[in-house]
Amino acid sequence: MKKLLALGLSVLTVACLFTGCTGAGQVLDGDGMVNEGGTRVFRQGFDLDYPPYSYIDDNGEKGGFDVELAQALCEYKGWTYEAVPFNWDAKDAELNSGNCDCIWSGFTRNGREDDYAWSISYSDNTQMIMVPDGSEINTLEDLTGKIVGVQTATSAYELLNDEEGQKELCDTFKSLEIYDTYTIAFNDLQSGGIDAIAIDVTSGQYLMSTKAGYHFLDEALGSEQYAIGFRKDDTALRDEVNEALQALVDNGTYDEIGKKYPEIYEFLCLKPSEK
Repeated sequence: MKKLLALGLSVLTVACLFTGCTGAGQVLDGDGMVNEGGTRVFRQGFDLDYPPYSYIDDNGEKGGFDVELAQALCEYKGWTYEAVPFNWDAKDAELNSGNCDCIWSGFTRNGREDDYAWSISYSDNTQMIMVPDGSEINTLEDLTGKIVGVQTATSAYELLNDEEGQKELCDTFKSLEIYDTYTIAFNDLQSGGIDAIAIDVTSGQYLMSTKAGYHFLDEALGSEQYAIGFRKDDTALRDEVNEALQALVDNGTYDEIGKKYPEIYEFLCLKPSEK
């Protein structure tokens, strides 16, 4: 009996190696994850707390512009959508382990061009400094000796630690406090635990829409664009997604979803195809 059991396990192991056992009702074929009906399963990896692009709310429901756009893309393609939320600093581990097909969550491509197979850029963005109304901080120079918060593994964090970016500015701070999410950083700003937040303008506008009494400095830290990051060898999937994204722009879906998120609408940069 033990020999038969061992033999059965060996056969199962070999089968999994060749078919890619991934979970109930799903296998990995040459074109990616498919379900029992042969439909592709598209697994969107996203930050679980990065509104208005992606989030999991208090009821466990997913939402955000990027989530809705990914769901619309799957509907257009006839794919099955699967959400893979994670803490942002785990994004590369999730992608490289195969747990998700892409990182699609307000993901900055600038400075990372060679690290992923990138989709077309779908949103412009700018890194800013947020302060309370009435703050004595009016310019970047006024940040000297102040406590500044930033979310870990974000482009603002990388910019402030980049010798060719804003590290010289960062070195003038009293301290740079690192947070798991901007929601937590904003709570600390409200309580007076920090003096300012380095944040992208779209996420900052969203947070400020939930609580009055905050504004951006006039000076920007830097500018960037958001795109979808795939594993470097997944260019075929990237190309399919690019084609579908453009189709969603052309049929008005991209614009329709964007209008639901006024904090980011003006920054959406994809245009309809020329006829």
